[in-house]
Amino acid sequence: MNVVLIILSVLLLLVAGGCACVAWAARGGPSWTRAVATATLAAGELVRASGRSGGNRGRGGDPDGSSDG
Repeated sequence: MNVVLIILSVLLLLVAGGCACVAWAARGGPSWTRAVATATLAAGELVRASGRSGGNRGRGGDPDGSSDG
């Protein structure tokens, strides 16, 4: 098996488990699910913030951010 495939599979399992913990914690799960959910949401915010650091990359529109023509 390819090492990259193994790493991506493990990453996918971690993401799926984190999402499951977020859903379970929202329904009042045990304290460890709330801890995992908090870590998952924080990691998601970090990923989202790192995607924003490129400015307007990947978005259409004017460089100044205005949407009107």
